[in-house]
Parts: sequence; structure tokens; C-alpha cells
Amino acid sequence: METIKCIIEDLNGDYFSIVVDESRDVSCKEQMAIVLCYVDRRGSVMERFIGIVHVRDTAASSLKNEITGLLARHSLSPFHIRGQCYDGASNMQGYINGLKILMQRESKGAYSIHYFVHQLQLTLVAISRRCDEVQELLLLVFDILNMVGAFFKRRDELRESQVEEIGETLRKSELETGRVLTQELGLARAGDTRWGSHYKSFNNFILMFGRIMDVLDAIVVNARFEEKCMAKGHV
Repeated sequence: METIKCIIEDLNGDYFSIVVDESRDVSCKEQMAIVLCYVDRRGSVMERFIGIVHVRDTAASSLKNEITGLLARHSLSPFHIRGQCYDGASNMQGYINGLKILMQRESKGAYSIHYFVHQLQLTLVAISRRCDEVQELLLLVFDILNMVGAFFKRRDELRESQVEEIGETLRKSELETGRVLTQELGLARAGDTRWGSHYKSFNNFILMFGRIMDVLDAIVVNARFEEKCMAKGHV
């Protein structure tokens, strides 16, 4: 709190901008991070992190209420917001009820931009699709992820297989028990707009490769003819 107090004193009641992003933490709870941007007394541009807020949902109205609530707790008025910076999601950038519109109703001068790093990520994803080798790899990995995770039965098989591997690894002291016991590795199709989604998908694919192969083998033996052929091709 002392750090936040110093930041608020440095702001000195002047105008400021906000940078906001939300994401799920390891416990799958939605968390929203808020950063203040302002010019201090020396004319230097400052960026200061002021807090993480748990949000029950990612609707624009919910995010707006949490932002204004956090600002109010630090005696900051939304009226002094002169800039707002979000990713390109519809709940942020929507032209009717997006977060930027709701904030502009509080402060008419709150100019909104789609921050550059997210635009860069979207650009890199779009460019990678023009490379045949990269696109083939993406399609292969995501086809396998979809096949393995398509039905709950197969997902359960994956988890049972994973439990066996974790138990074996723990006996060899290769994993920290705290992380393993509180966080289950998941298989998810990467989303072009989600931060790190492609990295997470590939990382989980590598970590769980042996278990994925076990499930594909089970599909080859037990699935319908068409799925059996597809799984056999991936194997």
C-alpha cells in the first residue's frame, strides 16, 4: 500500500491513462491487471502497476465496475482518464457496449487505442499462415489436440494416463509436488487473440506427448473406423 500511495502522490491529481488486460490465472479465475500512465512533475512519462482485481466475468460492464471501483479506492476519478488501452477483444473495443464506450461515458476525453503488442501478435499469427510449413505444423498439432480432447471419455483417458506419469516422475523427484498437485496440464486449441495461447498449446503438447500417443493408440483400437484411420495416420 505504501508503494501505491507514493504513485498516487506522484500523480498529484492530474490526468492519466489506463492500460488494462484480463486473463485466467493457474486456478482458472479471471484476473484483471491495471496500469496507470501519466506524466510526472519532471515531464517524464511514467507507467505504474496499481493492482490485480478478480472479476467474476469478462463482460464490459463488469470490467468497468471493477476499474472504477479500484480507482475510487485510491481516490482517483474516471473523469481524469485521458487515455485507455486494451486488446482487440469485442468486450473491450465494441462500438456499442464495449469497455471503451462505457469508460467514455464517464470521461468524454478518454481516447482509446488497441495496444501495439497485441496488434503485433495478431500480425505474426497472420503472417505465419502464409508459410506452408508453419501452417502444416499448426494444423497437425491442433488436429491431434482436437481428436484427443473431443470426447470426455478420451479426456478422462488422458488424465488417467497423466496421473500415472506424474506419479512415476514424482518418484524420480523430477517435478515439484506443489505445482503438480494444484495444476493439471490441459490440452487447448490455441486462440489467435489470446496471449501465449500458441506457446501454451505447443508446450503442453511436448510435455504430454507420451500420454497423447497412448490415447491415440487407444483410439486406433477402440474408435469408429473413420476416427481409427485418422488416429493411425497421426501415430
